Amino acid sequence: MINAIKILILLSLLPDCSHAFAVSAGIKVLSDIAYGTHTDQTLDVYMPDNAKDAPVILMVHGGAWQNWGDKADKAEVENKIAHWVTQGFILISTNFRALPNAGPVMQAKDVTAALHFSQGKAREWGGSPEKFILMGHSSGAHAVSLVSSNYRMLTENSIVPVLGTVSMDSSAYNVVGRISGPNPSEFYQKIFGSDPDYWQAASPLYALNDKIAPFLAICSTQSATACIESEKFLKKAKNLGSHTELIAVDLSHEAVNSQLGKSSCYTRNVDDFLKKLSPAITSLLSSQSTQVHKDCVGDMSENNAETVGL
Repeated sequence: MINAIKILILLSLLPDCSHAFAVSAGIKVLSDIAYGTHTDQTLDVYMPDNAKDAPVILMVHGGAWQNWGDKADKAEVENKIAHWVTQGFILISTNFRALPNAGPVMQAKDVTAALHFSQGKAREWGGSPEKFILMGHSSGAHAVSLVSSNYRMLTENSIVPVLGTVSMDSSAYNVVGRISGPNPSEFYQKIFGSDPDYWQAASPLYALNDKIAPFLAICSTQSATACIESEKFLKKAKNLGSHTELIAVDLSHEAVNSQLGKSSCYTRNVDDFLKKLSPAITSLLSSQSTQVHKDCVGDMSENNAETVGL
């Protein structure tokens, strides 16, 4: 009985790996498109029929830098497809090499490769290479943050600058601090190793040395570290001239990801950030429910979402 209970507890900690969700009529799906030679270097594309010059969201799943998540998991894409793809966006959900095959820095390089490949294919899929948005959750948020922070390296590698980045509930902006601070994380030591130079290379806060594209950090107020780490990163980005925003939500780490796209103040506030990135996005999102907008105006409670410009 005790062993059965332990198994149930472990299963409850794993991400929702269900792929059983319905895609609305009028949405085309391309599955397992290879952007590299490894079996994990694949992505899925969700695009509206007759898409042309559409904005593109590149979604990077979490999974503790290990093979605990997948690009097709229900929590990663279902609500995002229902909300954004039905309004004219293209959503790309990507896999990448994970531990033990590739550490966090290499994972960010895989995301960079997926971005470069997808921009090259964007027009074929009905999208625009000039209208990409990076989005990631948990360790995927760390990856997109690291990619975004290395802005100069991106542009030097023939990658079109992204419009902006949405980072969901990362506590890994400063890996150096998480390992060498007064309360070092044993988990981070396991994931990032013992080399201080690698810690710096894996830290978006250390990589950030220039103005970057607009950056939205979302953090769970239920986390002891996510909002604190987000604020420190955003402060440095703002001091370098970047537009930054923080959304704090009273949701679990998992729900920060899975609930995004549902009709809520949380989704509305993320849309408000996206509207600032491009007039084309503003036009696509202008038909949102007026009732949701009305309900959210002036509502700064954590149960919905609190947006802070930093």
